[in-house]
Amino acid sequence: MLITVAPVGLPDSSWEERAVDRLQWCCNLNQAAEHFRVEHLALGAEKRERTKEKESNPGLQPTPPCRKACDFCLQVRSSSCRKTHERESILESSEYRGLVKHAGGCHCGAVRFEVWASADLHVFDCNCSICTKKQNRHFIVPASRFKLLQGADNITKYTFNTHRAQHTFCKTCGVQSFYTPRSNPDGYGIAPHCLDEGTVHSTTIEEINGKEWEKAVKEHKTIRSMSKP
Repeated sequence: MLITVAPVGLPDSSWEERAVDRLQWCCNLNQAAEHFRVEHLALGAEKRERTKEKESNPGLQPTPPCRKACDFCLQVRSSSCRKTHERESILESSEYRGLVKHAGGCHCGAVRFEVWASADLHVFDCNCSICTKKQNRHFIVPASRFKLLQGADNITKYTFNTHRAQHTFCKTCGVQSFYTPRSNPDGYGIAPHCLDEGTVHSTTIEEINGKEWEKAVKEHKTIRSMSKP
């Protein structure tokens, strides 16, 4: 059974638009506009001077302006170029195309992570013995799209049976914000309820019969591929 839940009030914009917005918010647009207006006027004056020189001396070879960039220009250009290249590298990467960067962590804040995934999450609700007891709803991502930002030394784990699943949780508050699922040992299972607000557009919940785990995973058409880049 699939259940889809969409939060109310979240703007329905693409991840590219949100990325551009974040870059724009980091700039003082008024200061930049005034500065480059003055720079444009100065360049225009130099161009007119070169035109007059060429008219008075037709044999004179035109020379391009050689104006030393001011500190503000260098700072803006350097920062802008760096952010542009970083953004383009992500936008052009086929692995991240159409995804958003979610951030999340445990309750006490000792463990923090970021993960690239769709804004429309496909969440599994398993009824196996341990998932039932800890209400382990999770969505699956490749290991390459997950990054632990802090708290590696504050994480402990529990395993049982085949010991393939690595049930990791914070030593301080006991919250499991992510783990390594048995179905996808090459990826991570992320708890959607441990994500920060603002990046999830909708959540689709799929029930999976973990009581008959081998059969359920074997018959599922896509779960194994969810941890592949």
